[in-house]
Amino acid sequence: MTSHRDTIFLETATVIEQRQFPADQFILKVRAPTCAANAKPGSFAHLTCDPMTPMRRPLSIMSANAGDGCVEFLYKVVGGGLRALTHYGPGDELSLLGPIGVPFSPDPERPNLLAIGGGVGIPPMVFLANCLPAAFNPLVIMGSEIPFPFELAQSQRRLEGLPDLTHGVMADLEQAGIATRLASNAGYPEAFRGFVTDLAHQHLAALGPEQLAATQIAACGPTPMLKAVAAVAREFSLPCQVALEEFMACGVGGCAGCTVLVETPAGQAMKRVCVDGPVFDAHSVVGF
Repeated sequence: MTSHRDTIFLETATVIEQRQFPADQFILKVRAPTCAANAKPGSFAHLTCDPMTPMRRPLSIMSANAGDGCVEFLYKVVGGGLRALTHYGPGDELSLLGPIGVPFSPDPERPNLLAIGGGVGIPPMVFLANCLPAAFNPLVIMGSEIPFPFELAQSQRRLEGLPDLTHGVMADLEQAGIATRLASNAGYPEAFRGFVTDLAHQHLAALGPEQLAATQIAACGPTPMLKAVAAVAREFSLPCQVALEEFMACGVGGCAGCTVLVETPAGQAMKRVCVDGPVFDAHSVVGF
């Protein structure tokens, strides 16, 4: 095992299980002790999908357990590389580079954390909600236009500003005592009919000044969604961190193929999403 920049590790991961969900979605669980011990919400790993496919694929980490050394990823098949990854089963080995990237850093002065995840941007929000100290009060809003890739449940918990008939939740988070809600334009039962940002806006609009002063936003998902989240954060004068999604080649900052323009104290600068991010202050990303 070798390290890179003291924070990125290369190790051989062993597949524990792989679960398939509708619309070509998969949850992959591997044993990768070093990655599991160092991963933080917002970081990702670069996986070799097939010996005949030279380019690795970046996957956001959905959970990491230092106790058993296991890491979980949620991914949707897009292209031949991830299609090849679906063929791995228990006992198979693959090369894993990670964890990589700057994670989320929630402000303890704002304990009400609104976490917004869209599509394959859901995993970092699940990881973040599960890792928050007890003093935090998270609400996770998840959106998808295809079936949600996890067990669903119904919540009886009433949440400020959210429709009473919107009861759909992620079962695992609900069982952990973490408030969640689902949003979709696909008409799924128990899910809010609309975008995640519509639901987030309703919730925030119902909060008083003191509650808003204790609120912050974290988000991950497609770029159009993140831009909409940033707009909502500006409207309510809230701090907002976003994990950007970009195509990556090397994943360790060498190729500079995943750069984004960011405002810095010294002026605008191009930053690499892989190692300077993927988490950035939403209000610093040019165009957001």
